[in-house]
Amino acid sequence: MTDPDTLHVWHEDRLVGFLRRNATNQIGFQYCDDWLSDSNGFAISISLPLNADPYQPEDALSHRFFANLLPEGRVRERIVRDLKIPDSDFDLLRAIGGECAGALSILPDDREPDAGEAYQELTGESFRDLVLRKGQIYAAPRSGMTASQLPRLSLPGAQEKCPVLLRGSQFHLPQGEAPSSHILKFAMTDYRHVPAYEAVLTDLARRIGLHTASVEFHYLHVNDHVHEYLIIKRYDRESTTGGEVRRLHQEDFCQALGVGRERKYETDGGISFSECFRLLREVSTEPALDAEQLLRWQIFNYLAGNSDGHGKNLSLLYHKDGAIRLAPFYDLVCTRAIERIDPKLALAIGGEHIPGNIQAVHWQKLAAALDIKFGYLQTLVSETTEQVREEIGPAIESVQQKHGDYPALQRVQQVVERQCRKLGLGAL
Repeated sequence: MTDPDTLHVWHEDRLVGFLRRNATNQIGFQYCDDWLSDSNGFAISISLPLNADPYQPEDALSHRFFANLLPEGRVRERIVRDLKIPDSDFDLLRAIGGECAGALSILPDDREPDAGEAYQELTGESFRDLVLRKGQIYAAPRSGMTASQLPRLSLPGAQEKCPVLLRGSQFHLPQGEAPSSHILKFAMTDYRHVPAYEAVLTDLARRIGLHTASVEFHYLHVNDHVHEYLIIKRYDRESTTGGEVRRLHQEDFCQALGVGRERKYETDGGISFSECFRLLREVSTEPALDAEQLLRWQIFNYLAGNSDGHGKNLSLLYHKDGAIRLAPFYDLVCTRAIERIDPKLALAIGGEHIPGNIQAVHWQKLAAALDIKFGYLQTLVSETTEQVREEIGPAIESVQQKHGDYPALQRVQQVVERQCRKLGLGAL
């Protein structure tokens, strides 16, 4: 008989450890003996080193790590409502923790990972219906699946997403905890241009040499309405020669630093850019390369108007050969092109969060906080500014060549060009 207060954590077909909750729904974690004694066993987080002693619910470290795997905001509220479960992190992990970001599967204690992988093929009509429903799959009558067939898929964040398997040009919806290869990401109700903005900024970042997730912009025309969405290739998945999908472990910087999702913004008492930079220097297998990528990411966010570059939008990727590297960048959106979004930077530059207030002194403070030479930072800022200025037009043009004229993208170009002019006029 299953224990309602215990869950098992799996990595592929190997048991990693156990989650247990106390009377107040706080979650503790313990590595199992076999995982600790296995030469291939590894710490699932920088914040949860291999240890025979359990991580107690009261110390909150393990709770923060696993809660960071779950969706947030209205997406979470809807899943709780559709599945008719208590709104606790433990109950959500039990219900949808089978396929998470990274390589861990969280299952009830009476279940093991399925040896076979089940998928429901999405025909033209069913794929169209999935897009119209913005990937909402947990209302069984609408999904056409029984409760036992429903996917157990969890992705963090407040935007509607749906993991899928893409084989050739055919989409499939995973059942149970079957692994996915791609993510469908949908427009938010009040911010319908976000997919296009993300597609442009991701392409712009790639053009200037930042390592990014693979993002494709698409839309459907239905009854005079445009339904925009992205197809994102998962960097934490790889395909074998036999066509199977294998999970790669990852953790975001909030997980690695033991910070809860409610503190992903620095202004809410969350982590700073300096802490992210130091973490990468300490744990990356290629610290110099990854640290420079991270620094250019922060410069890019300032130039490209992405004020939402917070700690959960940075991740460590654990490779099969044991290497730990900075994961490709994701969730790159020109938020300053959207009037109703707070323009403050999620991670300050030299202690300043308001982009319009940032001057040379703040870049100098940033260099000092990172223990790097100011001349090196100046060179990176100058080079990145010139690259962004040259590539923003082609990035927008690339989207419009595929999908037609998109007037809202001019707001993105205006924001980017304004920021580039500011740095080009001696602000640094």
